[in-house]
Amino acid sequence: MAVPSSAPASPPTTAPVPAPVPAPAAPASAPADPAADGSFRARFGPVALVVSAGVSVQFGAAIAVMIMPRTGAAGVVTLRLAAAALVLLLLCRPKLRGHSRADWMTVVWFGVTMAGMNGLFYQAIDRIPLGPAVTLEVLGPLVLSVAVSRRLMNLLWAGLALAGVVLLSTHGGGGFGGLDPLGAAYALGAGGMWAAYIVFNARTGRRFPQADGLALAMAVAAVLSLPLGVIEAGSALLLPSTLALGLGVAVLSSVLPYTLELLALRRLPAPTFAILMSLEPAIAATAGFLVLNQALSPLDAAAIALVIAASMGAVRSQTRRRTRPLKPQA
Repeated sequence: MAVPSSAPASPPTTAPVPAPVPAPAAPASAPADPAADGSFRARFGPVALVVSAGVSVQFGAAIAVMIMPRTGAAGVVTLRLAAAALVLLLLCRPKLRGHSRADWMTVVWFGVTMAGMNGLFYQAIDRIPLGPAVTLEVLGPLVLSVAVSRRLMNLLWAGLALAGVVLLSTHGGGGFGGLDPLGAAYALGAGGMWAAYIVFNARTGRRFPQADGLALAMAVAAVLSLPLGVIEAGSALLLPSTLALGLGVAVLSSVLPYTLELLALRRLPAPTFAILMSLEPAIAATAGFLVLNQALSPLDAAAIALVIAASMGAVRSQTRRRTRPLKPQA
């Protein structure tokens, strides 16, 4: 998730997004070299931020897998959400007054979806490799995108993603074919919560300034996850080494990627952002291989590629529809 990576409250990866306003044409005296006038940096700088955020999320998840033997999946979730909530509350210092009941209900539901998404995802990666887990999880936002667009082309993209899942279920041996059924179910459940997370993420971003809503929702998620973490990990949560690793997971999987994505979305069209987020399964597979020695077979890589292509295609088809010029009236 991603973790997803996930997406920040103010700049969510929403399904339907308005078409970006075209940039004004460069003056005739502009230099031919794109790097000379800063356009190269303007074009690729935000992309680098998004990719860096995805790398941060997935390598944070890989570190989380390494500390699960100490605390269990629920303990890691508690450490991550509690540390991230503390950091965000200190940085944002959100105002508690002046909000309506509807505002607070939105934040609470945002926190519930955040806790559910993280809880289910970490239960999944405790049982199945990181790459397949993120591949299954990303199906949630893809289904949401298809449902919102209601276009035949996106049904075809959904079929392509389904082909990747078929590879997951029919490939024998290790990797995808050897997935634990409960772990796969947790990953699919995390994808469903990710779709709900996107919806409440957008609503929270409209009701609260900057990242205030995210900080408050993260606090709600931390409170909800705390009892489960204490029950599973107990006093292990208070060990200095465990706390340090939990803080590292929180920074890599929450604080740093949310900040990078916030900066990127100020200069990057939301559809492009969504396409880049579709690369999460590939980043997760790479992190699993480098950190956890979770190798993928050619069929595993093909399944990941199908899901990534389906996600990118669904986003691009929506973008083309929104940017298609209107036909002149007779």
